[in-house]
Amino acid sequence: MNRQQYIITGNKGFVGVNLSNYLTNLNGDILGVSRKPSATEIGYQSLTTEILNTCSAFIHLAGKAHDLKKTSEDAEYFQVNTELTKILFDVFLKSECEVFIYMSSVKAVADQVEGFLAENETPNPITAYGKSKLAAENYILSKEIPKGKRVFILRPCMIHGPNNKGNLNVLYSFVSKGIPYPFGKYKNKRSFVSVDNLCFIIHELITNKKIQSGVFNIADDASLSTTALVKIIGETIKKPAKILNIPKPLVIALAKIGDILPLPVNSEKLEKLTENYQVSNLKIKQALQKELPLSTSEGLKKTIASF
Repeated sequence: MNRQQYIITGNKGFVGVNLSNYLTNLNGDILGVSRKPSATEIGYQSLTTEILNTCSAFIHLAGKAHDLKKTSEDAEYFQVNTELTKILFDVFLKSECEVFIYMSSVKAVADQVEGFLAENETPNPITAYGKSKLAAENYILSKEIPKGKRVFILRPCMIHGPNNKGNLNVLYSFVSKGIPYPFGKYKNKRSFVSVDNLCFIIHELITNKKIQSGVFNIADDASLSTTALVKIIGETIKKPAKILNIPKPLVIALAKIGDILPLPVNSEKLEKLTENYQVSNLKIKQALQKELPLSTSEGLKKTIASF
């Protein structure tokens, strides 16, 4: 089997490390691109069409993540997420590399969702993060794609996997410490995507030439309530979860206190834990014509077991 070479920006990040390992295990060679390159990587300024000519796919993962502490300037998001993407995409267009994958986000479309978020939703991001991701998408979509090339924009929902805790860590701490989960009154549903399923999808997009260029939401098959997620955590660590049905006004009051004092939950975490955010993966499933390797619960159990 011929070895394939892939260029990955952000190869040192959570998704980048997992994707590099995944592709390497499938007979791929990885060339990392970084702002501070190691001896085996290259810098952004050194990326040329000649280098891209040797690669079968260019996966652009690097970006400035959403800053929950709100200390970042808006210009930083646009410099990294938008302007850098423009430069890299222009190099791709001039090269012989056949596939470009841009890692965007569902937040490029909506910060709140009613029902299921689909690809035909009119984007209306609120944050600088979402706006900068959408600006990069729009630039990519504004260009004519040369014959023989395929371009994919991926909008994943919350990505999780071993050693990447995120908001799952807050829930894990509730259960592992025996603290009752106090938000049983909230009947929300939200989507997740395991990093394993994301890597599988990326590899399929690269290798299956029948899949045409497009914009795709990325999510696991099922959405879960936070209460159901807490129960999965309890099952995984073999410590039954305790769930309290505290009235919502009291929960909100406690979260506001957490905005001032160092409590486990503040208003922002409460919103993240109890919001509805369901993402449709129908379009990507139809394109793949394959089932995802992990179910929603299997992926979450694998992540939780790593804690």
